[in-house]
Amino acid sequence: MKQEGRSDGSGATGKPRYAIRMMGIAKSFPGVRALASVDLAVRPGEIHAVVGENGAGKSTLVKILAGVHTPDEGRIEIDDAEVTISSPLIAQRFGIRMVYQELNLVPDLTVAENITLGRMPQRRGLFDRARAVDDSERVLGDLNAKLDPNELVGNLTVGQQQLVEIAKAYLADPRIIVFDEPTSSLSEHEAAALFAVIRTMRARGIAIIYISHRLREVLDLADTLTVIRDGRAIETRAVEGMTPQDMIAAMVGRELADLFPKRGAPIGQIALSVEGLGRRGVFSGVSFHVRRGEIVGFAGLVGAGRTEVARVLFGLDHSDAGTIDLGDRRLVRLTPIQARRAGIVYVPEDRKLHGLVPSMSVRSNLTLAIIGSLSRWGWIGARRERQTATSLIRRLGVSPPLPDRNVSTLSGGNQQKVVIGKWLATNPKVLLLDEPTRGVDVGAKAEIHQLIGDLVEQGIAVVLISSELAEILAVSDRTYVFHEGRITAELSRQDATEQTIMTAATGEVAT
Repeated sequence: MKQEGRSDGSGATGKPRYAIRMMGIAKSFPGVRALASVDLAVRPGEIHAVVGENGAGKSTLVKILAGVHTPDEGRIEIDDAEVTISSPLIAQRFGIRMVYQELNLVPDLTVAENITLGRMPQRRGLFDRARAVDDSERVLGDLNAKLDPNELVGNLTVGQQQLVEIAKAYLADPRIIVFDEPTSSLSEHEAAALFAVIRTMRARGIAIIYISHRLREVLDLADTLTVIRDGRAIETRAVEGMTPQDMIAAMVGRELADLFPKRGAPIGQIALSVEGLGRRGVFSGVSFHVRRGEIVGFAGLVGAGRTEVARVLFGLDHSDAGTIDLGDRRLVRLTPIQARRAGIVYVPEDRKLHGLVPSMSVRSNLTLAIIGSLSRWGWIGARRERQTATSLIRRLGVSPPLPDRNVSTLSGGNQQKVVIGKWLATNPKVLLLDEPTRGVDVGAKAEIHQLIGDLVEQGIAVVLISSELAEILAVSDRTYVFHEGRITAELSRQDATEQTIMTAATGEVAT
């Protein structure tokens, strides 16, 4: 007999073999087969990673577990008892908690108030602040998370806010916690703190489902791995002994000899030259250049000033000192419109917040930056707009190739192609790419780098900002390393290694 909203926690032997077991799960949406007979089983005290390309079905699977979607076929068991999860509230009653990439916190409330939100302790009908602080201190202590319960969440770093989100889930005494891309916005130090908390939860018998595109952290953290491809579970095995190449081959169904392929392109004259650029309190004395057909990497720790420099180059912020020359033209007090007209474009690190208009179609997003040239007397030429968008979709390999589809329905990798394509329509001279492959799967990464290779072959100068050292090392012709708002090293392709970059990024040496 199925249970809804309750699990007695006992299997046939009195001790459940699996905390969660999903068998033969199938789910279809109009025109799309999202999942086809997927199995997933996670034991108590196990970290089980789920990996796959964007659109493979990972999110659909965990949303079924969370009660957001109802499966068309299959069964779910919790603690070896079959259950029906018909809503998020029912999932929570079974002890299932989700920690999403987008945090669900209230910045104007304290850590304690956020942790107890939804189950705030009361005394005589009023919020019992002292007990909330005590409960939060207990939970944070259990997780070895050093946070002040009285601090406003809005004052915390993203990594600290992630710990608050986890503590909030932990307070509910969960059986199963799902982490969906939890480190996408974290520094290495913050990610290490998060991993320590996750391992503590594993030691306390909680079943953990971990979704990530970062293959090495999966290998370091997980006990077991399930690979999903095209809506099917391809493989489930122990992580021990696996390599990133094994995972990539299973995820994409083909060997990727090099995740970040580097193609030779003729390097021409200097396209962009920056001297002594500064913005008070943010960065200072920044000097660099990038040539036509060259990829220049910006490396450094989170907050080192790389993004802030790119924002000034695109006119989003203004500098207090220094010069910017585009070829032989001096650019002064730039605005984004002036930068675009000059030939400098910027793909921001947060594509959903700053790169796309989610409510609009793929076609409208692709032509947004050139809408003036497609208009006459205030009317958009629909035929020219569709022709332009269709050409860009074909050039970029956007999938599915449907101009009128809402852009928010695309996978992360295809959304990123649309953001890049919007600026390619302007025929830029300099392309500033800020974390262009963050949060996309390995197949999409290779496709985006193939696109970047095409662009530099056409003579476009590329500045690549990335927190992934493998990406910087693989594709950059030269690398500038930032530390606390200054460039501490300029490295040739031959001299750039993980060691030389990290040494400069931590301020240990200036070259």
